[in-house]
Amino acid sequence: MENTWSIDELQEIWQLASTLHNGQKYGGQEENQQVEYINHIGSVTFEILKAVEEDESLNPDLAIKCAVLHDTIEDTPYSLEEVEKQFGREVALGVSALTKQENNQDISDKMGDSLARIKEQPKEVWAVKMADRICNLSAPPFYWTNEKKIAYREEAKRIHQSLGEGSEYLGNRLAEKIERYKSFIK
Repeated sequence: MENTWSIDELQEIWQLASTLHNGQKYGGQEENQQVEYINHIGSVTFEILKAVEEDESLNPDLAIKCAVLHDTIEDTPYSLEEVEKQFGREVALGVSALTKQENNQDISDKMGDSLARIKEQPKEVWAVKMADRICNLSAPPFYWTNEKKIAYREEAKRIHQSLGEGSEYLGNRLAEKIERYKSFIK
């Protein structure tokens, strides 16, 4: 596959994501530390940029756009219809699959539903989910309990088992991060 994507489009979509996520923060690894949410979006996008460099079978345009937009429907007023209008149906379907569904399922069922929806999409969407979890397996927020950390690591194993074959590079990277995450569990 031709490994092309537009830096101009990336800058445009980055501007949109920066505006949409403006002011959003998440807890850092130290007490009272707050990190700008756009940092997470950037980290996922960086993982995808490296993945498309390592795996030329990935469509970088789809993967990068889904990476930048992966949390917009869930965390901002931006709608799926707006994603489709601005970036096309394929990107909208990918972002939709990456968006948590609000329903009455327990956490395990939500992850099963999420993985099933992602597996119906091209492997670029699988790659974004793996990149997202890779980034989230850095130091956990200071307020997470050991039980939460253990459950999060187990969920990462489930993601790896389900999606790891979608990208050898990201599958290997996710496996490494899962192993290293044990150091945060007391």
